[in-house]
Amino acid sequence: MSGSVQRILIANAKGGCGKSTVATNLASFYAAQGIGTALFDYDDQRSSTRWLSRRPSDKPAIHGVDASATSCLNVTRTWLLRVPENVERIIIDTPAGRKGDELIRQTKDINCIIVPVLPSPIDIQATADFIRDLLLLCKVRERHIKLAIIANRTRTNTLSFKALEKFLATLKIPVIARLRDTQQYTRAVEQGCGVHEIKSSHASRDVAHWNLLLNWLEAENNNQSEQTTHNHAQACIHT
Repeated sequence: MSGSVQRILIANAKGGCGKSTVATNLASFYAAQGIGTALFDYDDQRSSTRWLSRRPSDKPAIHGVDASATSCLNVTRTWLLRVPENVERIIIDTPAGRKGDELIRQTKDINCIIVPVLPSPIDIQATADFIRDLLLLCKVRERHIKLAIIANRTRTNTLSFKALEKFLATLKIPVIARLRDTQQYTRAVEQGCGVHEIKSSHASRDVAHWNLLLNWLEAENNNQSEQTTHNHAQACIHT
């Protein structure tokens, strides 16, 4: 895996789509690979922060940052947002409803955006509008920010989900993973673990989806690193 710091934003304007589920599981999967991982929680509900507080001490460590707090015992926000030197992946859990300038600021210095979506007409329409904002307002493609969808609690044979896939296909945005509607994720939240860390005979089915996501992320990260190296080399040649 690439040794450079990569910032992965988990975002959607619609609440309740599973952003914290994706953020916490992705963080635990990276940590399990021996990759220094930080989990930033910008959501006032602090679901990721509470999950991290329940994380057992025998599990791979994740550096948590409660970024929803404006201050903490007179400690400055700048100090709060620092991360250890060994951190290579920063996972960012965001609140719903970010629009306009807030959304632009949230996507600053981001390498990749993962958008979870539930298979309901209301969620799909909200996600379609959010993706348009990312493309047109935040200009993520012009800024070379990678973008992908995670379908959460999927029922892939529904007409609404097929409509979403058709819409995304026209924009060339991949659906990287389709997470099952299963109690495994509830158990993982209660234990402060990722689904791959709980003892269950059914967990392997869910782990496979996360392996797909990690493989895609790391392939994209490596491509970005190669492009950065190439651009730097070209700049040196023409200097």
